[in-house]
Amino acid sequence: MLRGVPLGLTFICLEEFSLTLSLPRLDKPIGTWLLAWPCMWSITLASTPGQLPDFKMAALFGCGALLLRGAGCTVNDLLDRDIDTMVERTKLRPLASGLLTPFQGICFLGFQLLLGLGILLQLNNYSRVLGASSLLLVFSYPLMKRFTFWPQAYLGLTFNWGALLGWSAVKGSLDPAIVFPLYFSGVFWTLVYDTIYAHQL
Repeated sequence: MLRGVPLGLTFICLEEFSLTLSLPRLDKPIGTWLLAWPCMWSITLASTPGQLPDFKMAALFGCGALLLRGAGCTVNDLLDRDIDTMVERTKLRPLASGLLTPFQGICFLGFQLLLGLGILLQLNNYSRVLGASSLLLVFSYPLMKRFTFWPQAYLGLTFNWGALLGWSAVKGSLDPAIVFPLYFSGVFWTLVYDTIYAHQL
């Protein structure tokens, strides 16, 4: 046991820590990749012709994708915890099963958003505002399945925001003729893969 800490308490703390880390679905990284790809496409398009994309910018966006996807999963689990108990696939999630309390989920969400803010502050002012505006999509997406039969379309708007943000992070503004086609192409791409995913469940 740790010095001065009972062994039982140590196990409880480790178990809660492990359960908390399951909220962002770290064991299922495909969501992070799907969120990161539009960012990388945009950063690459914005790079100077003949030069490689900015590695530091790509790394920042990679970390941002990991954190934002995790925050989205946590929000989803908080809002859907009562519904999740009635679905075989989701009833064992920590918040739905009661292994973690909503307060613990909210605290972990705040921690993820705080780290995400640290990344956002590395960008230019235009991108800070653009990036912060994506939180409206992130927090409202879990509610869309209650109001529409097309939550995949809303997910597309959310998951491809990086197509706009990556360009502005490099250029300092948006070029609609370039980023809007990329963004809406990504939305339709998401519509396809998320529909396929839904039919596999």
